[in-house]
Amino acid sequence: MSEPAPPAPATRYTPPPTLDDAGSGGSGRFWSARRIPAAVLALLVLAAAGLLLYDVVAVRADRPALHARRVLARELAERPLDDTWVLVGAGVAALLGLWLLVLAATPGLRGVLPMRRPRPDVRAGLQRDAAALVLRDRAMEVSGVQSVRVRVRRRKADVRAVSHFRELDDVRADLEATLADGVEGLGLVRRPALSVRVARPGRKG
Repeated sequence: MSEPAPPAPATRYTPPPTLDDAGSGGSGRFWSARRIPAAVLALLVLAAAGLLLYDVVAVRADRPALHARRVLARELAERPLDDTWVLVGAGVAALLGLWLLVLAATPGLRGVLPMRRPRPDVRAGLQRDAAALVLRDRAMEVSGVQSVRVRVRRRKADVRAVSHFRELDDVRADLEATLADGVEGLGLVRRPALSVRVARPGRKG
């Protein structure tokens, strides 16, 4: 009876970087795919390449070049560098290039807040509107609160509450405690600072 073969050595597993180790200065923000700018740029490059290829083929076939290229070459040869339209065109090209550089160097997706990673192979994010809705529901549980408006930003959560009874200081203290617990429960990498304001309802009429 033959002995069983020894088990194969286990492959070494390297977990992906945690959220704190991700790019963008350790904040772990999600990067946008930039599909719309990439598609627009690809279409423009494709159209320009197609026109250039057609013009080259036409010239090689002893046909006149495109009228637009002849006009452009004549204008570039005759207009001085300090001409208004030359400066406007250069400014537009510089702005477009700067816009593309900004898109390439910034993460985007500012509406998604990165969450803490309990496991290295799991990464999650929370929409700002969803976070605001959770905090609003928590705030409505506080006694004395009639209505609440919550706006969650990347670094700050603005809470505007209306209280129809109880002392405003007591309501504000309960709101701050409840919302601090709510922010902790969101599980965000960077917890937004709370800004709570409480006021009485306005008089009707």
